[in-house]
Amino acid sequence: MVLPAWGWALAGALLLGGPVVLWEASRPAAQVITQKHIDAAVRKALETQPLPSPTAKAYDKIRGSVVRVVGLDDDGPADAAAGSGPNNGVAKPDPSKKGVGGESPSHGNEVGVGSGVVIVDSGLILTNLHVVSGARRVQVVFSDGLESEATVVNVMPENDLAVLRAQRIPDDLQAATLRSTADLKPGERVTAVGFPFGIGPTVSAGVVSGLKREFRSPEGKQVLSNLIQFDAMANPGSSGGPLVTDDGEVVGIVTAILNPVQQRFFVGIGFAVPIENAAGGAGLPPF
Repeated sequence: MVLPAWGWALAGALLLGGPVVLWEASRPAAQVITQKHIDAAVRKALETQPLPSPTAKAYDKIRGSVVRVVGLDDDGPADAAAGSGPNNGVAKPDPSKKGVGGESPSHGNEVGVGSGVVIVDSGLILTNLHVVSGARRVQVVFSDGLESEATVVNVMPENDLAVLRAQRIPDDLQAATLRSTADLKPGERVTAVGFPFGIGPTVSAGVVSGLKREFRSPEGKQVLSNLIQFDAMANPGSSGGPLVTDDGEVVGIVTAILNPVQQRFFVGIGFAVPIENAAGGAGLPPF
């Protein structure tokens, strides 16, 4: 039988295209990517490369701004040797002395030990008034170990706050970032950084437990209001340190702990002064 020309064309097409059709039919169907596959991939990635904790990230951002604050009962080695009186309660610094690890080069007795946070990179520091109250001289120790005399430039007794100015500062001093508490909510994570019992810097994490709280001092002499309540660990010496968000931004200054007994230890209730109160006394613009 003789095929017409179109028949030969059809036969050739079937001969050439048949294997292709058979191969396409044998190919497995393309896999559809679902949310389940994506979640599994993310879990696998986190297992091999876990993300740093929010507390560690917050501390990394604030660590360069936290200082140890020491109130002393003397007028300083330089004034004592010269037989002169106090220089506004602060001795002139000796440029040759650089403390390490919080050790004080002076011979004065400590009348208060606490924490502070740098809010202006020229050396302006916020702390609690009760940390430096009664001190004839104030010293601060920066995160790199540099030690400096400091002068009290402003006090806010109604908020138990004091503003210090360091006379010597590190070349790369880092000022903290301040954040308004207007949108702060109970349940948000916060981190407290300071020097409880002089040990530190010490980092503890918790949450905002409440807002607009009131605290009466154990002696009943002072009532602080509009406070942030938090449950991050705080102890004597934590006073004056920053309370920061996961972004490392300061929302408050740790001020007090509530304890139903006379022994001063933490039972889960701490208070911080909102940063708006403190910033105003330091001459910073409102949020």
